[in-house]
Amino acid sequence: MEESRQLAASRKLVARKGSTPDVSVVIPAYNEEGAVEATVESVRSELTGAGISHEIIVVNDGSKDNTLERAKASGATVVNMPHNGGYGRSLKAGIAISTAPLIAILDADGTYPASYLPEMIAMTEYNDMVVGDRGTAMKGVPLIRRPAKWVLNRTAGILAGHRITDLNSGLRLFRREALEQFIPLLPDAFSFTTTITLCMLSSGMRVAYLPIVYGKRVGHSKMKARDFWNFMFLVARLTVYFQPLRIYMPAGLILFLMGFFKGVYDVYIDNLSETAVLGLLGAVLLWALGLIADMIARLNLRPRARPGTRPV
Repeated sequence: MEESRQLAASRKLVARKGSTPDVSVVIPAYNEEGAVEATVESVRSELTGAGISHEIIVVNDGSKDNTLERAKASGATVVNMPHNGGYGRSLKAGIAISTAPLIAILDADGTYPASYLPEMIAMTEYNDMVVGDRGTAMKGVPLIRRPAKWVLNRTAGILAGHRITDLNSGLRLFRREALEQFIPLLPDAFSFTTTITLCMLSSGMRVAYLPIVYGKRVGHSKMKARDFWNFMFLVARLTVYFQPLRIYMPAGLILFLMGFFKGVYDVYIDNLSETAVLGLLGAVLLWALGLIADMIARLNLRPRARPGTRPV
């Protein structure tokens, strides 16, 4: 209830500011007292210098340090969450009160240079999402985490059917209408960026990557080793949701081959077993389920008619 009142108050504050800005920049912050004020000032300087009207929204996610005070001192619109609820929840809270047709997200830890924002904004003219691609030069990412990121990116790319150079970059620009349709699917945790990447690519949205220089963060990372397995599960789950045949068809093929070769072996030794039959039947069942799931996914992803219009 307290968080709802905070969001409502913040929405009214944004509405009183006047004309709609060109871009809303949402900055989630949790224990980032050392960098949040400088991050806001950097965003303001770059966008003002480029002549781009903007609003900056900092979401304090229950920080235990002086992040809230630093954010208020920066002059940004501040949403204060009394309890830590996650990176994704902070972003959704900021997006909910934003007003511009373009929405940018940017981490508060100083790793993503705001100097790329004007170019990314220009790229949204013909893209639904523009991602700041850290590429192979992720000098700010600890060496021990790089193999896991590589495996995650490659797995997601194979399952989504697209080459994904940076799956969970925290610097992104969205067209509002493209982003808002996926808000109900987006989680409250770190996997927000992974989820929106897979949602947009699997739905045929236009996604572009802009190579950026990734800086050294101020403070400590909030990521944990167990998050890798959570991300892998998320990739598989979203693939089943958007592109189920990419999971069901290979799984069915594996069962079919196992059953087929077991059947050939059984015929050779003149002792046909139920294992071969179960393998073949299991393959047929998986393929049938995959086709049904794909049909449901296609129906869910059909463009919805706008209010007042009749479907063709």
